[in-house]
Amino acid sequence: MRKTSAILTLAMFGVAFLIAVPPGVAEAQVHRMRIQTAVPSAATQFEALQKFAARLNTMSGGRLRVEVLPVGAVVGLGEILEAVDKGVIESGYAWTHVWSGKSAAAGLWPLSGAVAGLDQTAQTSWMMSGEGGNLLKELYREQLKTKVVAFSIMGIGPEALGWFKAPIKNMKDFQKLRFRTPPGLPGEIYKELGIAAVSLPAPEILPAAQRGVIDAAEWGYPADDLAFGFDRVWKNYYLQGLHQVTTTGDLTINGDFWNKLSPDLKMMIETAVVAANLDHYALLLHRNGQFLKEMVEKRGVVLRDTPKDYFDQFPKATARVVEKYAKQDPFFKKVIDSMRQFAQVVLPYYVTSLRTHLSVAESALKQKK
Repeated sequence: MRKTSAILTLAMFGVAFLIAVPPGVAEAQVHRMRIQTAVPSAATQFEALQKFAARLNTMSGGRLRVEVLPVGAVVGLGEILEAVDKGVIESGYAWTHVWSGKSAAAGLWPLSGAVAGLDQTAQTSWMMSGEGGNLLKELYREQLKTKVVAFSIMGIGPEALGWFKAPIKNMKDFQKLRFRTPPGLPGEIYKELGIAAVSLPAPEILPAAQRGVIDAAEWGYPADDLAFGFDRVWKNYYLQGLHQVTTTGDLTINGDFWNKLSPDLKMMIETAVVAANLDHYALLLHRNGQFLKEMVEKRGVVLRDTPKDYFDQFPKATARVVEKYAKQDPFFKKVIDSMRQFAQVVLPYYVTSLRTHLSVAESALKQKK
């Protein structure tokens, strides 16, 4: 009798379990999503992407198993987009301008500061509330000829002007140097300014500096610059630059993989992207402050102001270069026009409010600790 009762009790628990668990969850398909990144594992962006992956793994109850891979784990930086499009990997992370060799318009996303006056926050507004997000989709679909699904994620601007072997007083001093720049439009703009611009991949920058092949270089911002060890070669650091005020990272997902996901999993990814934007922005502001302080106080780096004539000449050179492409490429012009129209709407409010904050911030910095 007791044995029969026990069996009945277990059976009842089994029925209750089947009723309590939503249909299909127990046998739900598990999707493996590898993100091949363009950054090493020591980068702040890699750290933020790991948090993004952990969030998705938890939100999905294990139905999405997201793994973040450092640059080169499966393919090289320049091969990420093709690998995602062909399904070699499920997802990738790189910066929009990496693909500027295939479409000049891809190089506009980090240049919205010099082109239209947007900073990273204002560009995020353009991407999420304006036309930027749809234009990014059009870039990947129509211009780059892929079937990937693209999301703007984890902006990292503004980037520093860079590291210099000796101080520069003006643009004439700058024009005497061999300067490592990003590929695409920024390098072309620096050449328009009369600067010997050289595009080198990240691993080659420090060795080139040590051999004296280049005299100055830009890479990113204090947190990642210090991780690369540029301070071991050069001690003059210039924060204020215009070549990549609004560097945008993109999460690209293979189209076939995306179409296999259920609506709730797609929404989880979209929501996690928004969260990652805020997470990384908060992390970067704090981390850059910490590392800049360490540079100056512990590593002998001298923080210098960028020459004033740079801010006069760079936007003019930018205008000459981008207008040339705008005449040749309708989509290029479409992106520029969208940035500029958005700026005319938001900047009158945004700039005025920023002035208020800057006056308060400068006053706070003058106060003794």
